[in-house]
Amino acid sequence: MLDNPQHPALDESSFRYEGWRIVAVCFLLATFGWGLGFYGQSVYVAELQRARGWPASLISSGTTFFYLFGALLVVFVGEAVRTYGPRLCLIAGTLAMAAAAVAIGAVREPWQLYLANAVLAFGWAGTSLAMITNTISLWFDQKRGMAISLALNGASFGGIVGVPLLVSLIGHIGFENAMLIVAGAMLVLLVPVILLAIGRPPELHRWQAATKLKPQSSAEIRKAALRDVGFLTVTIAFALVLFAQVGFIVHLISFLDPIIGRERAAVAVAVLTAMAVIGRVLFSLVIDRLNQRVASALSFLSQAAALLVVINLHNDYLLIAACAVFGFSVGNLITLPSLIVQREFDSAAFGVLISLNTAINQVTYAFGPGVVGLLRDVSGGYALPFYLCIALEAVAAGLIMVRGKKVS
Repeated sequence: MLDNPQHPALDESSFRYEGWRIVAVCFLLATFGWGLGFYGQSVYVAELQRARGWPASLISSGTTFFYLFGALLVVFVGEAVRTYGPRLCLIAGTLAMAAAAVAIGAVREPWQLYLANAVLAFGWAGTSLAMITNTISLWFDQKRGMAISLALNGASFGGIVGVPLLVSLIGHIGFENAMLIVAGAMLVLLVPVILLAIGRPPELHRWQAATKLKPQSSAEIRKAALRDVGFLTVTIAFALVLFAQVGFIVHLISFLDPIIGRERAAVAVAVLTAMAVIGRVLFSLVIDRLNQRVASALSFLSQAAALLVVINLHNDYLLIAACAVFGFSVGNLITLPSLIVQREFDSAAFGVLISLNTAINQVTYAFGPGVVGLLRDVSGGYALPFYLCIALEAVAAGLIMVRGKKVS
């Protein structure tokens, strides 16, 4: 840490430090971002299949388009935050996500689904991992890993509250009206909070970056990262696992509905996301004393084991228990890439590297729902696509153990 009498060190561990207020805002942002943009996809697939009678592959291809287009936007999140500031970017992301929720509820034709998912991609880029980590990095350095971990608990909270609430609302007032209400709630809760809480980031981190002898541009950082073995193994391993994870979660309600019923399927998703919170909180207590790559590999293998149970055992309680085991690692797999990058790479490059990591991962896992849906349609069941997910988890567990040099 650089010292300068005009730029005293910030006490990031102090409860009074303003950065923790930013963490609270990002928690709320993640709640809606993941609730509507990630976990909500499983509800959209099930509801559009039910209401329109469209094949799973058609609806899932819309989800794939959403992730692909969103990945193109995520690459530039770091530059957007630096150019326009976090407050304006967060407001833009919130408005786009609310507009997308309304649009998805109003879908009547397949082309409208793609248009709604395009708007949703803008909302996802402005409310999810890259935006949250870039925003938090403006306030945190030493406690960045903890701050990101706490903020991203909002992602799991979005699944815990969002999916059951959305399913309940749809059951009472219909899909379109439910999406209107959720969009309105997002605007009412988030916009005032962002305007009031998000101010000017402290100057310290910008001053530290400026004092480096050879500052790198974003393009130079990306170019170096794509030649770095350590960065590539982290990125590719998590891309494979997130491909499997997203494909499984998006189709989870559709898979469980005919086996245990719609309401218990919603409970299984809620249990999965609740365990994601528990897993991340417990993990955060010991992560600084663990090898984070080993912890990642064990997380991948635990998900593979859970998928084996889901495929082969159809008892209600065993299925929910398997979802709990799978969910225990879900939150950590969102957080771990940030923690590994924070530990292994130059902190000045953190925002750019996380945006790049997120974009590459998203391009890969964008195909998860579509491939799972296609294999399901071709094979007549979910066993084949879920076994593919198990294989990807196993490959990733080996790959994550390969570590290279730091990006300099």
